[in-house]
Amino acid sequence: MHTKSDWQQRAARQTFITTALVDGRPLAAQSGLTFDAINPATQQRLAQVAACGDAEVDQAVRSARRAFEQGPWARMAPAARKRVLLRLAELILAHREELALLDSLNMGKPVMDAYNIDVPGAANVFAWYGEALDKVYDQVAPTADNALATVTREALGVVGAVVPWNFPLDMAAWKVAPALAAGNSVVLKPAEQSPFSALRLAQLALEAGVPEGVLNVVPGLGESAGRALGLHADVDCLVFTGSTQVGKYFMQYSAQSNLKQVWLECGGKSPNLVFDDCQDLDLAAEKAAFGIFFNQGEVCSANSRLYVQRSIHDDFVERLLAKARHWQPGDPLDPASRAGAIVDGAQSARIMAAIEQAQGDGARLLCGGQRLSFNGSNNFIAPTVFADVRPGSALAREEVFGPVLAITAFDDEEQAVRLANDSVYGLAASLWSDDLNRAHRVARRLKAGTVSVNTVDALDVAVPFGGGRQSGFGRDLSLHAFDKYTQLKTTWFQLR
Repeated sequence: MHTKSDWQQRAARQTFITTALVDGRPLAAQSGLTFDAINPATQQRLAQVAACGDAEVDQAVRSARRAFEQGPWARMAPAARKRVLLRLAELILAHREELALLDSLNMGKPVMDAYNIDVPGAANVFAWYGEALDKVYDQVAPTADNALATVTREALGVVGAVVPWNFPLDMAAWKVAPALAAGNSVVLKPAEQSPFSALRLAQLALEAGVPEGVLNVVPGLGESAGRALGLHADVDCLVFTGSTQVGKYFMQYSAQSNLKQVWLECGGKSPNLVFDDCQDLDLAAEKAAFGIFFNQGEVCSANSRLYVQRSIHDDFVERLLAKARHWQPGDPLDPASRAGAIVDGAQSARIMAAIEQAQGDGARLLCGGQRLSFNGSNNFIAPTVFADVRPGSALAREEVFGPVLAITAFDDEEQAVRLANDSVYGLAASLWSDDLNRAHRVARRLKAGTVSVNTVDALDVAVPFGGGRQSGFGRDLSLHAFDKYTQLKTTWFQLR
C-alpha cells in the first residue's frame, strides 16, 4: 500500500518542528544557535533545529517541576491518566506514516521498518503502561496488632530522559511512557541526529490530554543540553540509553550535582552461540543475519559475535553468507530495502575504521567491507562478515554499532561459554541448541540481561530489557520499569 513514489511525495511535503517544546509552547534557543538535521541517505539538510543549552534546559525543568508540584498530572486519578495514555497510543497510530517518515529521514532506517515495527511498537508501549498503571498495588506490611504500616509507591518528580538515534521514537516511548504512567513530569532530550519524532510526540501528548509542562522536549547537542540535564540540581532521576562512555558521564554529573538517581542502558557486544545439536541451521543462519544486519547493525543488543561449533562451522557459515546477501542496503524510502543508511558520516567512518582494523588483525573477510553510494550519499555499508576472529582482537571486544559480524569457531560447551562471557558488556546473548538440558545449562551461565534460546534478541513490552557490567543497570519495559520512576514510602500508624 506504500510505494517508493508515495513515500517520496510525502517526504517532499513533510514539515519539521525546529524548536524546543516547553510548557506546551515552542521555545527557541536564547543563544540563537541551531544545529543542522541531515538526512544521511542524501546528505541534504532537512532543517535547522534549536540548539538548547543551560537556559532552555533550566526553563524546561522549572516547567516540569511546577507541573509536578501543582499536580494536574501527578494527582490525577489513575483511571484518568490511563485514558490519556491510551488516547496518546491511538494518536501515535493515527500519525503512523508521518512518524515513520520522520525517523527514516532523520536517521536513515528503512521507512517500512519504522512503519511496521517502530511506530506500532511505541504505541503499544504507551497503551501497555496506560493499562498497567491502575493495576499496580501498594502493600501492607506485617506488624503487631497495635500498628499499621503501609508501603506505597510515589512518583519521583522530574525525570530527565536522554535517548539515542537508532530507534528515536521507540526509545522515547520506553522512557516516557512508564515515567508518565507513574505520575512524573519528564524533560526529554533526543539525540541531535534524530529530534523530530520526539518533538512530534510531545505535540501529540498535548492533544491527548497530557497537561502543559508534564512532557517537555529540548533538542540540542549532548555536550550542552545533555550535560545541562545531567547536572541540573532539580532533576530527580536521569534515564539514558546510549554509549557506555556517555553513560559514565551521567554518573559523574550525578555526583557533581544532587546525587540524582541514574539509570543506564549502554553498549553491548552480544554473543550468539550455535551448537552442533541445533537441527534447523537454516533458521539459525537467518536469525543470525537478522541479529546483526537489522537496522544497519545500529542496535545495542545486536548479535555481533557469532560462535559456531567447529563440527558445523563451514556448513553454517555458507548458509549465513547466503542470508547476508538479502541485507544489502538501499534507499530507505524504497519498501524493497531491508537496510538503509548509517546515521551520519562520522558513524560510517567509525565502522569502516573497525573493518580496516579487523583486516589488519588477521580476521578473514568473507563478504562486504565497503561503503556504497546512493542518491549522492556514501553513508551505506554492505553487510560485512569476518571469520577466524581472534578472541582478544578489537572486533571481538569493541562495539562497532554497524553491520559487521565477527565469527569464531569453538570446540565444546565450556569454551563457548568462556568466549561468550569474555566481554566488558552484559546486555544480551543468544544460543541455539535442541538439547533441552544444554539450553538451560548454558542460558544460566551466560552473563546477560536477556538470553534468547533458539531465536535472537527476544523482546516484548511485558518482559524487562537491560543488562549488567558496562551495559548499565536498571530495566526498561515490563512492570519492573516502574522501579526507576518511583520511590517507596513507609507510613507507620501507631494504634491505640
